[in-house]
Amino acid sequence: MTTSTQPRPSATEEKQNPGQLNSVQLNIVTLVDMERATESGMLAGAMYMMDNSIGGTGQGTNRLETVCKQGQVINWIVRPMDMERRLDGTWPPMPKINNIVFLDTELGDEEDVAERRHFSELKIYGMPDRMRSPLTPVYYYWAGTVLSTAKPGVYRYRLILELERENSKEKLYLNTVDHPAIRVIEV
Repeated sequence: MTTSTQPRPSATEEKQNPGQLNSVQLNIVTLVDMERATESGMLAGAMYMMDNSIGGTGQGTNRLETVCKQGQVINWIVRPMDMERRLDGTWPPMPKINNIVFLDTELGDEEDVAERRHFSELKIYGMPDRMRSPLTPVYYYWAGTVLSTAKPGVYRYRLILELERENSKEKLYLNTVDHPAIRVIEV
């Protein structure tokens, strides 16, 4: 048995890419209990968020905090909990992201809209076709890129969802009350 005379590497040296995250793009998936949300008129207790970030907190809640880096693309995906085609051939109502509004957390007031931009191209992408295939998942999503100049920190946001009531074309617009957030880390 031989022993090495080289010093043991530190924890930072052991990691080949200590600042690298798991993905070029992050997905934030929001599941909505459409029946509960439209009956109560609230998203509290009817919305569950998950992401594929490393180190994020609040998985499965409406208070998700997603860890991301400067310059990273984030996709916000929203879908109902029940997406199966019904026996009568109809589809359940689909939630839609109407807007994503970042809040002014620097001043401590989480209800005011942030004056500074944190994302570029924050908009809807990939609207599903009117004809749904039973073989293809259908959902709505928005995407944006964290600005490379975004300061490291926590940025809370408000999701504004458009819900369609069952058996009606009436639209219901609901905001998240417990604001999810992104935590930008320095690259």
